[in-house]
Amino acid sequence: MRVLLLGSGGREHALAWKMSNSSLLEELFIAPGNAGTRQVGKNVNLNINDFGAVKNFVLENDINLVVVGPEEPLVLGIVDFFEADGDLKKVGIVGPTKYAAQMEGSKDFAKEFMKRHNIPTAKYETFTKDNLEQGYAFIDKLKPPYVLKADGLAAGKGVLILDSKEEAKKELRSMLMDAKFGDASSKVVIEEFLKGVELSCFVITDGDSYKILPEAKDYKRIGEGDKGLNTGGMGAVSPVPFANPTFLDKVENQVIIPTVKGLKQDNIPYKGFIFFGLINVKNEPFVIEYNCRMGDPETEVVMPRLKSDLLDLFEGVVTNTLSERDVQFDERSAATVMMVSGGYPEAYEKGKQIYGLGNVTDSIVFHAGTASDGPVVTSAGGRVLAVTSYGKNLDSALDRSYNSIEKIQFDKAYFRRDIGHDVL
Repeated sequence: MRVLLLGSGGREHALAWKMSNSSLLEELFIAPGNAGTRQVGKNVNLNINDFGAVKNFVLENDINLVVVGPEEPLVLGIVDFFEADGDLKKVGIVGPTKYAAQMEGSKDFAKEFMKRHNIPTAKYETFTKDNLEQGYAFIDKLKPPYVLKADGLAAGKGVLILDSKEEAKKELRSMLMDAKFGDASSKVVIEEFLKGVELSCFVITDGDSYKILPEAKDYKRIGEGDKGLNTGGMGAVSPVPFANPTFLDKVENQVIIPTVKGLKQDNIPYKGFIFFGLINVKNEPFVIEYNCRMGDPETEVVMPRLKSDLLDLFEGVVTNTLSERDVQFDERSAATVMMVSGGYPEAYEKGKQIYGLGNVTDSIVFHAGTASDGPVVTSAGGRVLAVTSYGKNLDSALDRSYNSIEKIQFDKAYFRRDIGHDVL
């Protein structure tokens, strides 16, 4: 199989690494990729939101399968573009259509879907600038803290959790009237705050059947003890100790099955990953959000724990034969710790030379924001490296990742030292 993977982050390096081990692979291209993906395939300088350029590359290089890593091309409709183009009809593409990608691209769309299919989620209402006063009244009815979500994609920054009623009203006004998050906050979902522990579950589906992948828990805050600003994710662990078979059965029966059946019932064709952002409230799962792709950094712990051939699963997705494929997990634990640029998630410098990558033998180093000039690897983003290790339990996996991090240096590198501690 000749494969084109779209994206450039840690998620894409982990997907590329997994696909590179497949017996079905003939050649793997990653667009645009990073300094890590070039070790497992061929990087291609392509703008992944320029669908015409993607089409030309696919046709010129006899690509059989396109795997879409990030959400933006999906929300912009790359799958629809492929399906509508006569020349691209024979090329398989893994990802949902533009309409289906609203499961991630619109919080209101996702909440309406959950309500329709009785999927457990927090109580909510949606507001625009035309009914701002009703938004204030809804805040008055809720107990703090108050959760405000920009309806559209806001690069992971569109969710506010506020303790004071006055601040919640001020931020609602700022989101709706002053376009605090641009078009993303032309609608705002306000919901009740759910107290519990979060985790992420993932399935891959061909629209009829589904396969469940290993679950994970990620750590969003920059500071230890889950303090400070939200980031794209500072680390992840899998499996999640509190997600025992009883809890995971509830997830499957109350969340996964109604979601996959609901998409079919609503006539929303869906081929690809569904990411369920969940919260465990007194041993009951509630959905916080859907994503229409794999999470990052969760992919960096989930892919190492997937024993099955990922390309075989993708082939099942695009040919509607996923039910015939097999999914097996590695019984070992996996732990990922992110190394980030100093100053992230606020202002940070790029172009810092990274030393010591060749000294790491006990871990897999997935590149998130890196660039390369010959043998020299430099930082090129806020999140730079994801250091993932196996262990017989989470403790030993985490020890390995932290030992490996000691061997890697770049100027102003920062990482959290408490990943996984809350669930051990």
